[in-house]
Amino acid sequence: MTESGVPVRDASTVMLVRDGAAGIEVFLQRRVEAMAFAAGVTVFPGGGVDAADGTADIAWTGPEPTWWAQRFGTDEPTAQALVAAAVRETFEECGVLLAGPTVDSVVGDSARYRTARAQLERRELSLADFLAAEGLILRADLLRPWSNWITPAAESRRYDTRFFVAVLPQGQIADGATSEADHVAWRTPQDALASWRAGEHVLMPPTWSQLDALCGFADTAAVLAADRVIEPIMPKYSPGPGGRPLSNFPDNERYFDDLPRLGALGGR
Repeated sequence: MTESGVPVRDASTVMLVRDGAAGIEVFLQRRVEAMAFAAGVTVFPGGGVDAADGTADIAWTGPEPTWWAQRFGTDEPTAQALVAAAVRETFEECGVLLAGPTVDSVVGDSARYRTARAQLERRELSLADFLAAEGLILRADLLRPWSNWITPAAESRRYDTRFFVAVLPQGQIADGATSEADHVAWRTPQDALASWRAGEHVLMPPTWSQLDALCGFADTAAVLAADRVIEPIMPKYSPGPGGRPLSNFPDNERYFDDLPRLGALGGR
């Protein structure tokens, strides 16, 4: 429990990117209105860490949990669970599987695992058991650490969310076949932000901030090469003049200057 009395759950979110004709494109989804958290909001694929994500015998290649723990400022078991959750949630929510049959290969067509994908989403199957049954290895080297946002203390649901970035593997297709989203799209960060400023969809500060950062990169290679300094960011509620209820996050004044209307503000 925290000072607010609301437990903070670890979560992983993945910015899935690819190179397009107009520059970097990122995969975005609009959460269904029935969701208990961030309903109707545009987000990246992701969700809370499950107990099974920390399975010790998960097949793995790439940076070890020790490295991830140092980058995200946490312990090794939590770091391992965060990476596993990032891979699981990306597969569940858009069908992209960051795993392969060998340490230097990746699945070309993940559609063949659609049954297991549904079982994972219903929590009938763990990621570790799925990978073992299919002879697959989690490719932690396809992920990069990006940022860390924590839901404000005043919220009734709180998450300590680590953001990752990954490039869409060749041959795989990101889709909208999930119960958590009613619309998905590949968009350039610039277009997604312009659409938000026009009031066409809702972006919470964490998503806005990551899209804003992606605008500074020419291609996915530059994104993967970025050496990010990751420090926890927890916005604070501080009601004041002008209808700006949140502060204590990077460029918060610019966010509210561009905000078309007040919407759901939180920490995913």
